Amino acid sequence: MIKFEDVTKVYGDQTVLKDLDLTINAGELFVLVGPSGSGKTTSVKMINQLIKPTSGKIEIDGKNINDYDLQQLRLGMGYVLQNIALFPNLNIQENIGIQLEELKVPKEKRIARARDLLNQVGLDPDLYATRMPDELSGGEQQRVGIVRALATNPNIILMDEAFSALDPISRTQLQDILLDLHSKADYNMTIVFVTHDMREALRLGSRIAVIKDGELQQVGTQEEIMNKPANEFVESFFEKVQDQEVATVGKIIIQGYGQKVDNPSNATRVEFDSEIPELIATLRKHERVTVEFHDANYILKLDDVLDFIENKEAAVE
Repeated sequence: MIKFEDVTKVYGDQTVLKDLDLTINAGELFVLVGPSGSGKTTSVKMINQLIKPTSGKIEIDGKNINDYDLQQLRLGMGYVLQNIALFPNLNIQENIGIQLEELKVPKEKRIARARDLLNQVGLDPDLYATRMPDELSGGEQQRVGIVRALATNPNIILMDEAFSALDPISRTQLQDILLDLHSKADYNMTIVFVTHDMREALRLGSRIAVIKDGELQQVGTQEEIMNKPANEFVESFFEKVQDQEVATVGKIIIQGYGQKVDNPSNATRVEFDSEIPELIATLRKHERVTVEFHDANYILKLDDVLDFIENKEAAVE
């Protein structure tokens, strides 16, 4: 359990966090969400003491964090950043095992652990273990960042805007991976996830804390946040999620994406009213799909879906 009691952080004459009272239960995937400058990153950096509060108290499992040995505290936590921060001079399995090396774990065990973790996030260790970071895509690098945080089986993982720099499809894939890892009984970890994206918060959070201008606005489940917003800010922050229509294959075609063809050849067929997650799952297995609309055939590729999602998200912001 992580507990904030009357925590305030002041820089000069600016209060970035004010009287924060918050309890994060063990095993939760807890999301801190709010606009830029709201204090959410400051809050999460206090958990591993990258930032110290001006006043108030933070406890982990009933013990004041100031009473922990700082090195041991940080070695017992995973930390995933937006900029990934893989070591460019180390290969992938060496990056994953960096904290294990600090803990004097033998090399063969570090390699075995790295290979097992790569498998768990869909990266074949025979293909990826000895590659260098610059040989991976952004989404692949972030998968490595996640499993590096898992390498020591920490009780707590801190994730600060971890997926916000990724394209929408990679972001969705990483969200799926995170939810899958969190559900596995052998980890039993608490994840504190920072985001400015309300859709991401609703998709991931066991519970969600909404922060604005350094003050906590509401804590609750997805249903509580959506159905019983505590104030006008929470309501307005999440209302555009409720207003969004379900995106389907048909909407992609209607908005001009895809290529009209006379003969779709052997492309896999998807239904006009299929939803986007189903389409993405199909495109993970096939280079292209075909859709029938008004007695004509259209070919869709992953780039078409990506462009549609990016433009749709830009319109929502």
